[in-house]
Amino acid sequence: MPRPQAHVFVCGQQRPEGHPRGSCGAVGASVVAQTFSEEIAKRGLFQQFAVTPTGCLGPCHLGANVLVYPGGHLYKTVKAEDVNRIIDEHLLGGTPVSELLAPEAEW
Repeated sequence: MPRPQAHVFVCGQQRPEGHPRGSCGAVGASVVAQTFSEEIAKRGLFQQFAVTPTGCLGPCHLGANVLVYPGGHLYKTVKAEDVNRIIDEHLLGGTPVSELLAPEAEW
């Protein structure tokens, strides 16, 4: 596989129910990761963009969190329905989706 143009990391951290920090896994991160993988494959972009489920990215209360490199853009409260927009506007268009970005104080 050639080096990807961008790498998408989707937090999949699981914590026990009631944990004070919460977790991305509890708010649908696995569906977000699956949707990214499916959309990238469906569009034939798997050689341009990599998707990797990962552990905790930090601001658990903002999950599901998605981190995109290069650039280190952290998306917060990502749902499956946000995935196409992130692919279209950020990965393909080069412009991060500003209203989904985590606040600078958090990242």
